[in-house]
Amino acid sequence: MKIAVTVKQVPDSWAEKRFVNGRIDRESVDAVLNDLDEYAIEEALRICEANGGTIDDGGQNTITLISMGPTRAQEALRKGLSMGASNAILISDPALAGADAMVTSEVLAKVVAEGGYDFVISGVESTDARMSVIPAMISARLGHAQLTFANKVSVDPNQKLISINRITDSGEVEMEANFPAVISVVEKINEPRYPSFKGIMAAKKKVIETKSLADYGINSSEVGSSGAWSAVVDSQARPPRDKGIKIEDSGDGGNKLAEYLAEKRLV
Repeated sequence: MKIAVTVKQVPDSWAEKRFVNGRIDRESVDAVLNDLDEYAIEEALRICEANGGTIDDGGQNTITLISMGPTRAQEALRKGLSMGASNAILISDPALAGADAMVTSEVLAKVVAEGGYDFVISGVESTDARMSVIPAMISARLGHAQLTFANKVSVDPNQKLISINRITDSGEVEMEANFPAVISVVEKINEPRYPSFKGIMAAKKKVIETKSLADYGINSSEVGSSGAWSAVVDSQARPPRDKGIKIEDSGDGGNKLAEYLAEKRLV
């Protein structure tokens, strides 16, 4: 099987974020592999382990990480490679600065189409945007089956069949589709493994192909902020927290607390 996993480098969840000219300032904060993408990588590894292993383990299966971003994004890809992925592709081009979900999905779909993967696995969303639309957009652009919000995945490579248990607002639904397909997984699906020392050392030797827009026949004038369907026109810093209210208990602390909660319409 050839499996693609889309991943993203994002600002650390604990970092103080700010907007500069309508874009998140990514240069001044620590950048990490998107937490929710680790579940996608882990699930791809488990699927391979259940079906003969990856080429690194002597099997026939490959897991290719696909990402779009600056050269710095190689750090996030190395993290995924150290977990056990086979190789990686980074689409890096200055023209992509300011790209929105529409542009991102177009670029990722081009890479997936050229790679001829059996299926794609994605995290359910990125922690910087929280849109949860890229997997659906990729499937629509490619005409592949869409199996999203999965908390359980099983693959039968002989029948080229994927079955999932899908989380919905009203419960869970069992779904299945044939290759090729696009899957997104939720954080309850597994527990991502920690890279071993052996995996970290092996990741240093694994190939990260850096590609430009021209490699996929994409016009640079149609992407980035110039090709975006949406833009941030204004932003304001989060206001500082108000000081808390200190209640001195002189025997009537309970009444004061109740009055405060009633004033805030919390009771």
